Amino acid sequence: MIFQDPSSSLNDRMAIEEIVQEGLDNFPELYKNDERYLITELLQTVGMLPEHLSRYPHEFSGGQRQRIGIARTLIMKPKFVVADEPISALDVSIRAQIMNLLSKFQKQFDLTYIFIAHDLSVVRFTTNRIAVIYRGDIVELAESDELFECPLHPYTRSLLSAIPLPDPIQERKKVHFEYKPEKEHHDYLIDFPK
Repeated sequence: MIFQDPSSSLNDRMAIEEIVQEGLDNFPELYKNDERYLITELLQTVGMLPEHLSRYPHEFSGGQRQRIGIARTLIMKPKFVVADEPISALDVSIRAQIMNLLSKFQKQFDLTYIFIAHDLSVVRFTTNRIAVIYRGDIVELAESDELFECPLHPYTRSLLSAIPLPDPIQERKKVHFEYKPEKEHHDYLIDFPK
């Protein structure tokens, strides 16, 4: 899993090498030897330097911490990665770097992501299929291009109309679609068996 907040998801009392190696310590059968070389190579793959291994998370920027979190995830050779808002805590200038990195690793390591996000423009860049969730229910599931070109559910149309346009003139002229559910869904009753 790649966590939303890189500051709170890394242990400040552990050096970067220990953080990345922690999964290998718990699952030693994944690698038989030369773990340090693998960790160094993986850190370089995510854009970090070998001398960073002995440093601690508080010595890095948010984008660098997120790269460390990605390395920690990839060391386990996953096929499936849950990325929970992996760029929301980052500066706009760093977001594109992390998104490009995730896209590169998706192809390089044949990864499947569940990419959880509120920013649909980011979701479109990353995903093949999108599930739109409203109050815990999936209201629409479609291929990315299809969802953006022809949204079916009113809540999806509302989300898409909220995406800002880069041109301020077009943004001012844009008509926002407001989703007004006919019936609120907060009155669920849970009946537990006795």
